[in-house]
Amino acid sequence: MKKIGIQGIKGSYHDQVAKEYFGDSIEVNEFLSFDELVDSVVSGDSNFGIMAIENSIAGSIIPNYALIDNLNLNIVGEYFVNINHQLMVYPGVSFNDLEIVSSHPMALLQCKKFFKDFPKITLVEGKDTAEEAKRISENKIKNTGAVASVEASKLYGLKIIEKNIQTIKKNETRFVVISKNNTSNSENFDKASLKFSLSHKTGSLANVLTILKNYNLNLTKIQSLPIIELPWKYSFFIDTTFSNINDFNKAFELIKDKAESLKLLGIYKNQMK
Repeated sequence: MKKIGIQGIKGSYHDQVAKEYFGDSIEVNEFLSFDELVDSVVSGDSNFGIMAIENSIAGSIIPNYALIDNLNLNIVGEYFVNINHQLMVYPGVSFNDLEIVSSHPMALLQCKKFFKDFPKITLVEGKDTAEEAKRISENKIKNTGAVASVEASKLYGLKIIEKNIQTIKKNETRFVVISKNNTSNSENFDKASLKFSLSHKTGSLANVLTILKNYNLNLTKIQSLPIIELPWKYSFFIDTTFSNINDFNKAFELIKDKAESLKLLGIYKNQMK
C-alpha cells in the first residue's frame, strides 16, 4: 500500500487530491506544514507527497518551489482541482454570531472579496482548512467559522452557512506529486519542470525562450526566485509541454549551453485541460 504524504488532514483539498490521483487503497500521512511533508518524502516515510504549487486566484506558492529544489525532489505528476470554499459553523450558530473566521491563509486570500463586506469579522490564519473545521467541531466553538470543503463539513459535523464564497467561481489549484526518485517511462510524458539561472547579458532569457519556440515547446509557467547567496541574481522555474520527447531532449541540451546552471525538476504527464 502506497504511503502518501499530504499537507493537512482528512477532509482537506490535499486529501482529496491524494485519493483522486492514487485511488482509495492508500495510507495517508498527515502533516500540518509543507516542511514536514517534504521531510517525510526525503526520509522515505512517505512514498509520494502531494503539494499545492499554484492557484488561479492567489498565484504561486513560492516557498514550495524552493523546497522541491533544495531537497532535490522530483515532480512526477500533477493534478488540478476546482476549489470551492464553504463557510461553515458549529450547528446552531448563525452568521450574525461570527466574530472570527479561520482557515489556511491561501483559502482566506481566495475569499478576500466576500469578507470585505463584513469588516467586523476577524480573519485568522490557520495551518489547514480541514484542521480549522475539526478544531471548531471538537471544541464546540460558537463564535468562529471555518473556510473549508464540503467534505470537511461532513467529516466534522459542521453546518455550511455560505456556499462557494471564493472570489472567482472557477478557482483552480494545481498540485504536484513529488518523490525522491526519478520517473520512469519518460517517453510517454509530455510536460517538464526546469530550473535554470542566467547571466545578466542582454537577451539571455530571450535566447532560452527562442530555443523553446524552435523545438515546439510550449511555455505554460515561468516563475523567478531570488538566489539568496547572490543579491539581485535570480533562478527561473518553468513548466513546458511538448509533443515529442526527442524535441525536449534537444532543447534541454541547448539550454544547458546557454544557462549558467540547469536542473530538471521532473518530467511527467500534462494534466492541464
